Amino acid sequence: MSGQVAAISPGPNEGGHTAGIKSVKFIDSTHAASAGHDRSIRIWRIEDDGSKLETTVNFIPELELCGHKWGINAIDIHNSSSRLLSGSDDWTLGVWSTQKSGAPAAPEVLLPQTSRLSKKRRKVSSSQVPQKGCLSQLKGHTGSVSDTIFAPNDHTVAYSASQDHTLRTWDIPTGSLVDTRTTMNPLCSIEAIPDLNLVAVGNSARFITLVDPRASATTTSVMTLRGHTNQVVTLSRDPGNKHGLLSGSHDGTCRIWDLRSTKNSADGTVSESIYTLPRRWLKIGEKRVAGEGVKVFSSVWDKEVGIVSGSEDKKVQIDRGTSTIPT
Repeated sequence: MSGQVAAISPGPNEGGHTAGIKSVKFIDSTHAASAGHDRSIRIWRIEDDGSKLETTVNFIPELELCGHKWGINAIDIHNSSSRLLSGSDDWTLGVWSTQKSGAPAAPEVLLPQTSRLSKKRRKVSSSQVPQKGCLSQLKGHTGSVSDTIFAPNDHTVAYSASQDHTLRTWDIPTGSLVDTRTTMNPLCSIEAIPDLNLVAVGNSARFITLVDPRASATTTSVMTLRGHTNQVVTLSRDPGNKHGLLSGSHDGTCRIWDLRSTKNSADGTVSESIYTLPRRWLKIGEKRVAGEGVKVFSSVWDKEVGIVSGSEDKKVQIDRGTSTIPT
């Protein structure tokens, strides 16, 4: 792997987004989805030109999904069912098909302004991208939906985290709200830990709460992870160890947690991180107040690549290590 840029998606006049992008996910090896402030989700076909000397990749817009009234904060993909989940500032979750044939027409009133113009005034490139609507919307939150995911072991179940302080469980086929867990703070991020039957949610109060989402659970919080000094906006589980969790925060750090490393306190079971990953260009020991200039916005723990994080510092950082958490 090199640090070379392989491709950049087209701009607004060529089928691309018209405002900032907040979430991107691979659908498969040749397709990706993106969503953001323009209220739309774009499905892209990724094409390699076949050059043996230098790899050039093209983003070809295949589908535009419209249905949210406000910006989209997060998306998740379930590839085998061709389903996509979205969480929006309009307080709803959207359920979508990533296939043209499986999606209904988009409501005209929710299409981008440029798409509602007369045919003579539409740009040819934009009009060639099919526009489709959502299969259903899941309603119940009373604040922005910060993050949403499919349940790892059951794609008919969705989890969502919201600024209304709640973690909610949804039955996708019926569109019904199954369970609501109310916390003390606005929620910013979510990740499932299926082997432990837990869901982790990061919040604006600088910590992570582990929740048992099963209906039989009698308490909201199973464990609290403390150590960050600003809101926790991104979570990713360890791909090689069921007890490992990665978090990223506006304090400018990523932290690694071993969920077996716990202690009891007046607040219940708590844990502290076992590793802290600062932005590497900072001087050793240097800290930024409230993460000024180095806020981590997104991170993922990949088995092959390592820990990848993107920050306010305009840099993508990759941290690698073996046996980060003992098995």
